[in-house]
Amino acid sequence: MTLHIGDIAPDFIADTQNGQISFHDWAGDAWVFLFSHPADFTPVCTTEMGRTAQLSAEFDKRNVKPLGLSTDTAEEHRKWIEDVNDTQNTDLRFPILADADLSIARTYDMIHPEQSETAAVRAVFIIDPAKRIRLTMTYPMSVGRNFDEILRVIDALQTSDKHRIATPADWKPGKEVIIPTSINDDEAAGLFPQGFTTHRPYLRTTKIG
Repeated sequence: MTLHIGDIAPDFIADTQNGQISFHDWAGDAWVFLFSHPADFTPVCTTEMGRTAQLSAEFDKRNVKPLGLSTDTAEEHRKWIEDVNDTQNTDLRFPILADADLSIARTYDMIHPEQSETAAVRAVFIIDPAKRIRLTMTYPMSVGRNFDEILRVIDALQTSDKHRIATPADWKPGKEVIIPTSINDDEAAGLFPQGFTTHRPYLRTTKIG
C-alpha cells in the first residue's frame, strides 16, 4: 500500500510496551510523529529513541505525540527501553508499537525489500489532528534522523495552517514567510496588515508574529 500526503493515516490496533492502543483514538486531537525502526537492540535506533525521549517537552509544546514502531514484540521493547534510558540518559515514556508480524509496517509501506524483507526502514509520518498525512520522509537503515529537521517541519506545517502561508528554503520560526499565489494582493493586505514585500508577482514575503 502506498500512502500519499493528504491521505487519512490508516487506523490500527496494536500492542505497545505501555499496553494496547487504537491508533486514531490514542492520537485524539494531537499531531502524531510516527517513526519506524528496523529492530530493537540496534545502535542507530537506540540513539533515535533516546533523542525522541529527550525532546519530550518540545513535542508536548507543539501538541505532538511521538509513536515509535519496531518489528519486535512489546516484551522486547520493555527490555530495550532499559538500554535506551541507560545509554542515552533519558526516560522513554512514549509508546513503541509492537509489529512482529509486520502488519503495520506493510500497511505504511515501511518494508523495502532491497534493505530488508523483515525490518522496517526509517520512515517518518507527520499526521495532523484530522488524521491526515502531512509529511513523509524515508531514511535508509544506516542513517539516523535529524531531529532538528523533524521539529522544523512540524513548526512549518503548524505555522502554515495557522497563517495561510508557505515557508521558504531553510525556514525557521521568526524568519520571513511566503504568501501563496492563491492569495491576491487585496486579500493579502487584509491578512497581513504588517505589510509584505513583492519580489516578483509570484514571490511575496512577510513577517508574522
